[in-house]
Amino acid sequence: QERGISVDHATIHRWIIRYAPLIAKAFNSQRKPAGKNWFVDEIYIKVGRHWTYLYRAIDDNGQTVEFLFSQKRDIRAAKLFFRKAFERNGRPDSITLDRYQANHTALVAIDNEYRLRSENGKPLRPIRIQTGKYLNNRIEQSHCCIKRRTKPMLGFKSNTCANIILSGIETIQMMRRGQADYARSVPLNLKQQFEILIPVK
Repeated sequence: QERGISVDHATIHRWIIRYAPLIAKAFNSQRKPAGKNWFVDEIYIKVGRHWTYLYRAIDDNGQTVEFLFSQKRDIRAAKLFFRKAFERNGRPDSITLDRYQANHTALVAIDNEYRLRSENGKPLRPIRIQTGKYLNNRIEQSHCCIKRRTKPMLGFKSNTCANIILSGIETIQMMRRGQADYARSVPLNLKQQFEILIPVK
């Protein structure tokens, strides 16, 4: 409508399912590493009649570190999330968590695993884990950009669609914050970034 074109919402949904993974893959190949202080939390996502979870982490500059859609909120899901975040960004210096014990257990296990991989033979210090009533307010505010998009949807019909659409929402937010290498020196709008990621032949 903004461009004077009438498109059915079902068509837009098909475009998202088809192209969001391609854009996310292209963007991730040029994504900058996050900072060394992370804030981790989960939000509830409704799929059908069930509640699922979106694990999210941001750094102290508000940049997205990593995200993971999961049907469960347990130690296994938390380990998958932390392993994914470490693989992309390396070990942080500190991580702020809520009081949910599964996240603490998973983080200590993954941190120990990565400390044993130290290449210089020197023991690495454990990641500093912080927990406090107001320490995670930063990521609670960051959740708003996701909730603003998902609330009007009134839930998703399938886990596959939820995973793809949430990944697309997170990717767009990272593009807006200039989290790609090509946006280091020159601020680019979304249209310019799309043209870089998916050049028209």
